[in-house]
Amino acid sequence: MIEKKTNIKAKKMMLLIGMISMTMTFAGLTSAYVVSATRSDWLSTFEVPFYFSISTILILISSLTFGMSKAFIHKNLKYNALIGIILTMILSLGFIYFQLKGFGQIIDSGYYFTGAQSSITTSFLYVLVILHMAHLFAGLIVLVVVFFNTLNNKYSSSNTLGIDLGVTFWHFLDFLWCYLYLFVVLYK
Repeated sequence: MIEKKTNIKAKKMMLLIGMISMTMTFAGLTSAYVVSATRSDWLSTFEVPFYFSISTILILISSLTFGMSKAFIHKNLKYNALIGIILTMILSLGFIYFQLKGFGQIIDSGYYFTGAQSSITTSFLYVLVILHMAHLFAGLIVLVVVFFNTLNNKYSSSNTLGIDLGVTFWHFLDFLWCYLYLFVVLYK
């Protein structure tokens, strides 16, 4: 019993350390964004792509569906939890789709990541979004693992650690995106 509690605490601590390191990475990048905004070549009129707004709504809804899945597991409602996890996966794929459409809008505006047609403003945006998407792919792996563990009855109302950690990580990714989105939209 003590060994199981120690294992649970260790897994929660590992997730916390990972989230803190991700927070520090993005805090550093947004700090660099603020400093770089004082440059003479900074685009003060650049508008964040509309598709990023749609992706933000999708990722917020995905937090709700995954949170509901967790609640269903706590009530031993496996079928409902699986539906919620599938919806979360679909919403996250929609998030990625609209992120890519947003990049298309940036490119259509004539801005690229590097080269003569790039700007420091859009290069920062590319870095922030691509780095967040890399973490989101880790979140998708978590979703797949949680889905199969749910399918194989590895969770119950008395054994929820895996889905609890997965939902915590997913909520963190969602919060992180909302922070980045609001930061870029509001910081001019």
